[in-house]
Amino acid sequence: MSLEILEVNGLATLQDSGRTDWRKFGVPTSGAMDPFAFRAANLLAGNDPHCAAVEIGPGDIAFRALRDCVVSVAGVGFALSIYIWDFPLWSSYYVRGGWTIRLNKLDFGVWAYLAISGGVQTPLVLGSSSTYLRGAFGGLDGRRLQAGDVLRFGIPSRPLPQLAARTLPESARPAYSDHPTIDVVVGPQEKYFTDASIATFMSQPYFVSHTSDRMGYRLEGPALVHRDKVELVSEGMTMGAIQVPANGQPIVMMADSPTTGGYPKIGTVVRADLPLLAQCAPGKSRIRFQRTTVARAQEKARRLMGRLGGSIEAE
Repeated sequence: MSLEILEVNGLATLQDSGRTDWRKFGVPTSGAMDPFAFRAANLLAGNDPHCAAVEIGPGDIAFRALRDCVVSVAGVGFALSIYIWDFPLWSSYYVRGGWTIRLNKLDFGVWAYLAISGGVQTPLVLGSSSTYLRGAFGGLDGRRLQAGDVLRFGIPSRPLPQLAARTLPESARPAYSDHPTIDVVVGPQEKYFTDASIATFMSQPYFVSHTSDRMGYRLEGPALVHRDKVELVSEGMTMGAIQVPANGQPIVMMADSPTTGGYPKIGTVVRADLPLLAQCAPGKSRIRFQRTTVARAQEKARRLMGRLGGSIEAE
């Protein structure tokens, strides 16, 4: 069973939940930019939440089903059509062999995930199917998806009619917005920034730069000032870490983040709000940040993932 890609004019790759066991060797985690939408798409399709799926970034894409299948799409900023009908995202659909599936980019949002019941089957590299474009490995030959590619998928977990017509209600999704307020745990190098800079970061709007990518979101806004000229010994980083280089413009590490970095970090975006940040469109979305604690961040993540686990409904 398989899907053929008919056309793609943006960034599309295969991603799963990432290769965390190799960070100690300098290998980025990769995986989905919006981990919540990725997991939701897999669960809607009846897959293990870590299965490989298609991550669609800015641009349009079209597929043709070569056999009957069930697909689900979750994310923000795309219009979905299957055969001759338009459908909302965050649901699963039965697709007949020969039918076309199209995703067309809209203004708001950046990423969507198309999962296929049975999961996309591709060889594992360092234990993961995720594509790392800079390293040219994982996914489909370590590259972007292109017209003519055929994606093969495994055996569905249940009969196809039982997996179709399932949805995740809006109340269970993150509060995606063009102007989100993002929670940040301050530190670990808080002492390297002036009090005025920290107050500025927590009160003034920032925008995602057009130079941003899967490695990091470069922010544009009021410059942050270091207390002194600081040169740190490189240390470990993770998705969500907010580095501030000498120009004072913060950079939030994203899915393809390097595993170490030497710029002072003013804080870390909490896990539950990474989907909100990931879906911020460059040059359009206005972002604000606010302090939180580790305990509140952990509780927020538990609530969000708890809603995902228990909210999928049959239509």
